[in-house]
Amino acid sequence: MTENGDFYYGDNKIHYEVVRKDAKSKPRKVVIKVHPDSRVVATAPSDASDERIHEAIMKRARWIWQSLQDFAKQQDHVLPKRYVSGETQFYLGRRYVLKVLNNAENAPSVKLSRGKLNVILRQSANEFDADKRAIKVKRLLDHWYQDKAKLVFTERLEAVLPKASWVTSMPSFRFMTMKKQWGSCSTKGNLILNPHLVKAPKECIDYVILHELCHISEHNHSERFWRLLTQIMPNWREVKARLDGMAELYLNE
Repeated sequence: MTENGDFYYGDNKIHYEVVRKDAKSKPRKVVIKVHPDSRVVATAPSDASDERIHEAIMKRARWIWQSLQDFAKQQDHVLPKRYVSGETQFYLGRRYVLKVLNNAENAPSVKLSRGKLNVILRQSANEFDADKRAIKVKRLLDHWYQDKAKLVFTERLEAVLPKASWVTSMPSFRFMTMKKQWGSCSTKGNLILNPHLVKAPKECIDYVILHELCHISEHNHSERFWRLLTQIMPNWREVKARLDGMAELYLNE
């Protein structure tokens, strides 16, 4: 079970989560990570006291605060993608550094490796100008995201469907890239999902799918709709806020 805590840096109240690991496993120290969606997570041995964890947090309080400020600034100034090495890409809530590689012998491909999203182009370094190169990289990434989205969305739909007892058969879904929506549901109960959603954590994907499944029973955002959603996902508000907080980055092209 995840534990929670708070601390103050000046007048700023900062919330953090504590995840405990088996004391026999490494690391034995308290490891603190600040995520792009403003989550502060302290991973600690199972036998670490609350005081030890809080002390570790306070030692890095300034760094935590500064990291939160940096991520906030990034969200305030989201620039259009140029599809060049060094840019940030997201997949299942994790941040990856884009690395564009040239290889005249290998087929074009996209691969995740050690915190990087490698795009391999079948060309020499100077074969195309920057604009044509960016178009090729974007096309490869779009196909990769759609392939991943098909697998992940199918997996998550199968995982959450038992919660929606009013749905009697597996709904079909298709993709539609949207600027301001994560999904929708037709009057026939077919789902439309934004492939950019695969950039978000699985819990956020589950929220969007469950939201749309609720529309099979309640076709508008009535009080009964929100009661139904709360019944099958009690923490939907927290998850929605997390998704909304990163939406501009996930939808950025």
